[in-house]
Amino acid sequence: MERDEFLQNFDHVRERTMRVVHCIPPEQFEWTCRPGAFTLGDLARHIVATERFVFAEGARGRSSQYKGCGRELADGQKNILAFMERLHTESRQIFREMSDEQWNAKGKSPDGHPITAWKLLRAMLEHEVHHRGQIYLYLGILGVATPSLFGLNEQQVQSFSA
Repeated sequence: MERDEFLQNFDHVRERTMRVVHCIPPEQFEWTCRPGAFTLGDLARHIVATERFVFAEGARGRSSQYKGCGRELADGQKNILAFMERLHTESRQIFREMSDEQWNAKGKSPDGHPITAWKLLRAMLEHEVHHRGQIYLYLGILGVATPSLFGLNEQQVQSFSA
């Protein structure tokens, strides 16, 4: 996968994630569906903390630096959104500065196994999409309106279908 193509896709994935994160009511960021499960805030923090400290480090052949996704990293809507922006900017800069050789070299998976850097980053996108789905689910449980993923809802897609 070409780096520029990846970065463009990465930006689109993040835009869709941020649209749903912005739907989280400020008083619900630490809500969870059950004790011991990620809160909405944990999910938002986890997406960027793993991006920066697991995937960006691993793509450079380094060991994971992930320390969790708790409130000590960022607490409250404003701080969580700023944390997400800051870590995403750092990660994106790391990816942009990788040489073609680094892009195609072996990095490290979270458990230390060798994996081609761009393949690891492709897995990062799947990881984000997985957790974005959890955010959608949690917001659905709470009855919070969320945007359609690609602009059309199911009824609209059905109306356009032959």
